[in-house]
Amino acid sequence: MSSPSPASRSLRDSSTMVRRTLLHARRYPALTLNVLLTPIVLLLLFVYVFGDVMSAGIAGTGADRSAYIAYLVPGILLMTIGTTLVGTAVSVSNDMAEGIIARFRTMAIQRGAVLVGHVVGSVLRAIAGVVLVGAVAVAIGFRSTGATVLDWLAALGLLVLVALALTWLAVGVGMVSPNGEAAGNNAVPLVVLPFVSSAFVPVDAMPGWFQPIARYQPFTPAIETLRGLLLGSHIGANGWLTVGWCLGLTVLGYLWSTSLFDRDPK
Repeated sequence: MSSPSPASRSLRDSSTMVRRTLLHARRYPALTLNVLLTPIVLLLLFVYVFGDVMSAGIAGTGADRSAYIAYLVPGILLMTIGTTLVGTAVSVSNDMAEGIIARFRTMAIQRGAVLVGHVVGSVLRAIAGVVLVGAVAVAIGFRSTGATVLDWLAALGLLVLVALALTWLAVGVGMVSPNGEAAGNNAVPLVVLPFVSSAFVPVDAMPGWFQPIARYQPFTPAIETLRGLLLGSHIGANGWLTVGWCLGLTVLGYLWSTSLFDRDPK
């Protein structure tokens, strides 16, 4: 009997690691639920507490709350990915601290499968989180206007691309953190950056000196692109900026994570 090819071994080992990641998430659901609470609470807070005031500023005086729900939800969906991946950083850090990664290094498995398992499993969890938060958004009144099937597919592709880019960064953060608590703290920028983007208010409404920072950071073009796909608004150069940011962050996170993984343990 011929031995499996390197490609088939890599696929088999990667699938095993993906199952391990998903089983770990199922056994410890509190971590995933805790990070999902943040976008859900913010969604409800900004809709039901600040919604009337914010809608007047977004769509003109006299606009109803539904206008602000439509504006807010794309930003909350992108924020959901960031908050979900905090759990990824914590999970990777725990594996490092408990010696699981060191043990995997000594086993007869494809070395890259360990990282692929974390990345693919984390992207699946992030998209599942987006679906859950999206369901809450629909329940409180969000409606996509004018989006075609192609627009929805492009929106899904955008969410997967953003999740992939941020996941590789989260894996790197987890590998350099000494413990799970430190990993959670080090991953805070994934949660904070959406607050200084166009998620809650237009960039033009921010102070002039701050607008370039908010406009060209990774989350703002992604939010504006998703907003355009779901609501039929103008996308402009935001689509290309989003793809550029995602590809750049993916390459950076991949090189960072793999270099840390390949480093000989001390």
